Parts: sequence; C-alpha cells; structure tokens
Amino acid sequence: MKHTLSVLVEDESGVLSRISGLFARRGFNITSLAVGPAEKIGVSRITMTVTGNNRTIEQLIKQLSKLVNILQVYNITNVPCVERELMLIKINAQKSERSYILEIANIFRAKVVDLSNEFLMLEVTGDPGKIVAIEQLLIQYKIIEIARTGKIALIRESNVNTEILRYQPKNSNLYIQNQ
Repeated sequence: MKHTLSVLVEDESGVLSRISGLFARRGFNITSLAVGPAEKIGVSRITMTVTGNNRTIEQLIKQLSKLVNILQVYNITNVPCVERELMLIKINAQKSERSYILEIANIFRAKVVDLSNEFLMLEVTGDPGKIVAIEQLLIQYKIIEIARTGKIALIRESNVNTEILRYQPKNSNLYIQNQ
C-alpha cells in the first residue's frame, strides 16, 4: 500500500541526505518526493510517498523521528487532505491532431505553455488521479517528455474527505470524518 508522509525538518544541509540514507538502508523506495519551505522561516516540508504495509511504515516513522533536524513526522495517508501535483508534458502534435489534443487539455484545464510547428507542451495541475488520467489519454499521441513534481499535500482543517464524497449521497452525514 502507498503511504503519504509529511515531514517537517530544519532547513539545513544534509537533512534530505540523512532521510534518503535511512530509506536506502531499510530497502524502501520513495516513489514521490517534494521539498519546499514551510510556514515558518527555517523549516521545510517534505512530502513523500512510500510503499509498505502499516507495520513497516510505523517503524520507518519512528526511525525518521529520531534523525537529527527532524521536527515532526505525520502519516497523512488516511487523513482528509488536499493533494496536488504538477506535470509538464511535451507531445508530438502535428497540425491534424492539435485540435484533439487541445480538446483534451481544455477538459482537464491544462495550459498550453509552449507551441512549435511539431510540438505542444502542456502544464497540468491537480490531484494525482487527474495527472494519470490525462497522461493516459495523451498516450495515443506521441509523448516526447514528461516532468512531474511529486505529490504535495496539506491536511484539510474541515475534515471533509473528498474521497468519501464520491461514494455517498449528497445529504449524507458521512462527509465529515471523525478523528
């Protein structure tokens, strides 16, 4: 199972190296990684996606928490969150295919960020499912390059779980997840 971890760290050199070293020694693969400044000066937020069962992830979190410069480690896998990812995708777009590609881009609210005689580059922002969906639709055209940021996430203070909203009637009281 994929787990999403949000880690607050002191913004100092070597922190990411120590984290990746811990993962490498334990045989874990980080499938998604995004690092950037957090809400406090001198603190960065690392959002990572790791595959493993609940028990091994709990052990990993305990070991992460012991590292120097680690302030907090949160497993936000089952917590209502807003998740986003950014993708740039370059497509071989002959004039005869451009209108179809632009129609797909419009449906997914993607932006055209570069255009040449043979190529089209799109910027897509959204939850990871949206990123995968547009990529699968664009596979039928020749994808030249893809660059993705990795998932970033923040916990929803409203506790509204949008995953539950997909499967519940509109007037259900199950919208809010108890904590």
